[in-house]
Order: sequence, then structure tokens, then C-alpha cells
Amino acid sequence: MSIQSQVENLLSELRGQGIWDQRVLEALRRVPREMFVPAEMRRHAFRNIPLPIGEGQTISQPFVVALMSQALALAEDEKVLEVGTGSGYQSAVLAELCREVVSVERIGFLARQARSRLAQLQYSNVRVYEGDGSLGWPDEAPYDGIIATAAGPSAPRALLDQLADGGRLVLPIGPHFSQELYLYQRRGEEILTTRLGSVRFVPLIGDAAWSEQEASRFPVEE
Repeated sequence: MSIQSQVENLLSELRGQGIWDQRVLEALRRVPREMFVPAEMRRHAFRNIPLPIGEGQTISQPFVVALMSQALALAEDEKVLEVGTGSGYQSAVLAELCREVVSVERIGFLARQARSRLAQLQYSNVRVYEGDGSLGWPDEAPYDGIIATAAGPSAPRALLDQLADGGRLVLPIGPHFSQELYLYQRRGEEILTTRLGSVRFVPLIGDAAWSEQEASRFPVEE
């Protein structure tokens, strides 16, 4: 089956799972997911499953990427912070949806690899930094949207503080055995919270999240 046919089958599956935002679906159509997974995993690139990318990390399943991107409800002129660059796949999807993406990755090897890959694919509106994403990236705040691709014990105060008025934060919360995806929306000094459903992610490690020891109890994302 051709890559194009695999992509169309995947998009059809995502629509059936409740992904209705056409801009998000088109972004997933344009981003070559096969370029963001190890060579030995490329035959699985368009299956709706997470895949290992090394360093104990995964590339999220397309449904989760689509769901989180849809929940952010991005406009073309907005600026987004991504916590956890990983392979750079979610970064590329976000780059298709907004003006500017700032991404923070704590693992240097993954940050360098993602930066190179995104440059190769000519995503000039993404900047990848190495650092503790649980603290956000205050130098470029505020952000219209913030997305975390790893699960923390709670919503880090730093991330909420770096939201612009009207901004949205999407992140998974909970221990390894029970995580929920949440949407936080800033309305002045008020933060509105919406539960989006159950998920399974790798842990968010950092000063405002899990410690390395706590994170060692997490299984690989399912």
C-alpha cells in the first residue's frame, strides 16, 4: 500500500474517533510522520499507535497528537510553547497550524536530532531549546497555546503563568497508572479547566514535575 493510501486510511480512522478539525487533519496529511521515527519503525509510521524513538521516549499515536492539537484551537498568527520536543513530530504539526513554535526538550540528543530534522524539512518557524520544560520558556512568553507531551503530577504554575490572556494549555496529568488529559484556558486571572479523556504518556521530568526516581516507575506510553 502506498504512503498516500496509508495516510488517507489513518485520517479516516481519526475522523471516526472524533477528530473534526479540518486544519488539524490537513496538518497531519502534510507532515511526513515516517521521517520522525527510526528507520526500522517506518513500516509502522501510519498506524495509529505510539512508537519508540530512543532514550526511553516515544512518538505519540496520531490520535493523541490530533486530539491535543485540536484542543489548542490554534489560529495562524498565534505562538505556541511545546514542552517535550521528542522526535519533533508534534512540533511539525503545530508549525503547520500557527505562526511560531517554541519547543523545549530536556534530553540533549533528542533536541539536537529534532532540530536537525525540522530544519531538513524546512520548518523555519520552530525553535528547539534544551532545558527543563516543566518551567516553560519564560524568555519568549507569553504564549497563546502551550502543549505538554509528557504527564506531570499537576499543571506547573510556570506554564499557567506563561499563558497569554485567552491562552490555552493542554497537558496530561497523573501518575503512571491513571492519567487524564486536561485543557486549561486563561480568562484574565481565572483559569477554566476541561477534562478531555484518559491517556497514557511518558513522565514529565523536571523541577516542577516528577523527579527521575519517581519517573522510573512509569511504563512506556501505550
